[in-house]
Amino acid sequence: MTSIEETKALAPWTDTLPSEWRATRLDAVADVIFSNVDKHTIESEVPVRLCNYVDVYKNERITGRLDFMEASAEPREIKKFQIQRGDVLATKDSEEADDIAIPALVAEDLPGVICGYHLALIRPRFSTVSGPFLAWLHFSKSFRAQYEANAVGVTRFGLSQYSFRAARVPLPPFPEQQRIAVYLDASCAAIDAAVAAKRRQIETLDALHESITHKAITCGLIDAVELKDSGVEWLGKSPVHWPIKRIKDIVDLKSGDAITSDSITPIGDYPVFGGNGLRGYSNSYTHDGYYALIGRQGALCGNINYAEGKFWASEHAVVAITLKKHDTFWLGELLRVMNLNQYSNAAAQPGLSVERIKFLRIPFPPYEEQNRIASWLKNMTLKNEKMVSILRDQISTLTAYRKSLIHECVTGQRRITEADVARAHRVREVK
Repeated sequence: MTSIEETKALAPWTDTLPSEWRATRLDAVADVIFSNVDKHTIESEVPVRLCNYVDVYKNERITGRLDFMEASAEPREIKKFQIQRGDVLATKDSEEADDIAIPALVAEDLPGVICGYHLALIRPRFSTVSGPFLAWLHFSKSFRAQYEANAVGVTRFGLSQYSFRAARVPLPPFPEQQRIAVYLDASCAAIDAAVAAKRRQIETLDALHESITHKAITCGLIDAVELKDSGVEWLGKSPVHWPIKRIKDIVDLKSGDAITSDSITPIGDYPVFGGNGLRGYSNSYTHDGYYALIGRQGALCGNINYAEGKFWASEHAVVAITLKKHDTFWLGELLRVMNLNQYSNAAAQPGLSVERIKFLRIPFPPYEEQNRIASWLKNMTLKNEKMVSILRDQISTLTAYRKSLIHECVTGQRRITEADVARAHRVREVK
């Protein structure tokens, strides 16, 4: 494949650039160097603050508000890797080839802050290219496809300096670069604010759902019911007509059966449930019915899932098998409210002691009341999930629009005027 054919394959947008734009190599408009400054502190060296991989990966802007780690460097390293306003820092390796060359713009001068190891420092030649434009360009997934194609590795992928330097970049006239960067600053900030607001709505809905569930599970659905001290620390007061039982009096907690990963397939006759829910499918099953399942191992041990019909429960799931008539959904939500994760051991691999869980005490309403609580909670949960789903869809739409907007602007598919910039600023102010 010729260099022209390769460019068209990895950067097809170069064929559709506006006539007054040109395409060139990154190293024609910017210097690219890889840092070798590690996280060590050596007494004979000069103390510095280090801008690390995580600082870049998690932040679109590098500013003095970040908590840079203390380290040390030699004077020649400080001179070479001292970051400057307008620099673009980019990750040069990753566990996934498509998650590489993630950028961050150095938004202000930060004396004593050095570009750390695992990062590429891209320093624009300001007479030719704008640092903010170059940063937004690197946020374009289609632009970074060039890096993805050149990433080398098996368990971790890395880029050479040549891969950065040879990347083709679109180059609008300098004033248009500035307009694009300012427009994207304002537009993406407005989008980000809208996404953050919707995420706060989801958090509010989840907190409200949790509060309502807790009240229904611990006190029932009747506000005027007479309460008594239950004698159970996590429960507090409960209705006087609800006896207190041990979990072992209601259900028998049994771990599922071991199953090898080779026996779990993407499709099959029967679902396989592990400690964190559905793992895949199998051609055989261990249980048949409607059961509450408790995750037994891992950081999320104690979480609650439900299985209905024929299914396989793995050794990492605990199945609540009926001893005394009860509503399964009511029991599962009761166990969820109890936060069983707090009873996990503190070992390197957290896990629940089933024997300990059996002796925890719970309120036990009459069966008919359990049914009413369960039915009410199911209806309330469905409404909550519907609202959350709508908000998540809106977040997905906004996120997709943000990506598309960046690509269109940095490749000239959308031309940005001063009027566009002014309008974007007005939208941002409203947000």
